[in-house]
Amino acid sequence: MNKIFPQGDVNGNAAAGSKALSEGEAGRNLLCCSRRGACLSAFLLLLLAALAALITLVAFLGLPSRIPGPQACVTPANRTGFLCNDQRSCIPASRVCDGIHTCVHGEDEDEDLCRDVPQHLPSFLVTHCGNPASWIYSDQRCDGTNNCGDCSDELSPVSVCPPCGPGWWRCPSTFFKYCGCIPRSLCRDHVQHCTDWSDEYSCPGP
Repeated sequence: MNKIFPQGDVNGNAAAGSKALSEGEAGRNLLCCSRRGACLSAFLLLLLAALAALITLVAFLGLPSRIPGPQACVTPANRTGFLCNDQRSCIPASRVCDGIHTCVHGEDEDEDLCRDVPQHLPSFLVTHCGNPASWIYSDQRCDGTNNCGDCSDELSPVSVCPPCGPGWWRCPSTFFKYCGCIPRSLCRDHVQHCTDWSDEYSCPGP
């Protein structure tokens, strides 16, 4: 025999069940949202902490400075030089791309710099001779030695060099090695070094 429940009880129980179900789902959704919010907050806090640490590190160490390109300098011997990346070491121009690392970090032998010498060398390192196909390093100009082979690095009109220094004697040299001056150490050594013999008769010696 079937039991007949009052309509109101049945509806009341159904409504209560629905209500309980809705409250359970709402609770689960609220918990999920709460967890998502906590995760998002934690992620944002972690990101802000990492950013603060990076800013502190940059402020403490400073931004990395950009390494400049090749720069000219003057050597202790008052010759044209190449400034190393440490911004302190000035090496003679002729020590660049000579196969020996003279700068501490070897930038004087950098592949891009030395790949096609002298085309890739900066202009301050290069001096062209009377023959445009020939060149020398800038620190070899006006050093008293015939580096170009035609004395154009020592004599006008290609080079305007200062007069012979105290350690030199001015005369037209008979030696291929010298041009308009010879070292005073060669004076009065009983060997002709000047075409006018002035090294033996006029030069007072060293």
